[in-house]
Amino acid sequence: MSQGDLMLLSPVIGSWYQNVAGESFEVVAHDPDDSTVEIQYFDGTVEELDQESWDEIVVQTVAAPEDWSGSMDIDRIDYGVDLESGDQRASWTRILDK
Repeated sequence: MSQGDLMLLSPVIGSWYQNVAGESFEVVAHDPDDSTVEIQYFDGTVEELDQESWDEIVVQTVAAPEDWSGSMDIDRIDYGVDLESGDQRASWTRILDK
C-alpha cells in the first residue's frame, strides 16, 4: 500500500478496509450515537474502536476476500459446496423451479 493510497475514510458497515500494517477487516457495526465502530478481521477477531481511534487509523478500501472462510473454524472440505466449479446459481434456480 503506497502512502498516496492512504486516507481517512468514514466507516461503512459491510465494507472491507486495509490498514497500514496490511491487515484486512470488515466494518460490522457503527453506532454514531455511541461513537463506536466494530470491526472484524479476516481471522474472526472482533475489535471495537471509539470514533476517535477510527479517525486516527489510516485505511484504504479493499475488495472482500474471495475465501470467505477466514472467520469460520472449518476446513475447505467442510464447506458443503464445490467452490472450484463455476457458477452454482443455475442449479439453485432449477431446484427452486420444482
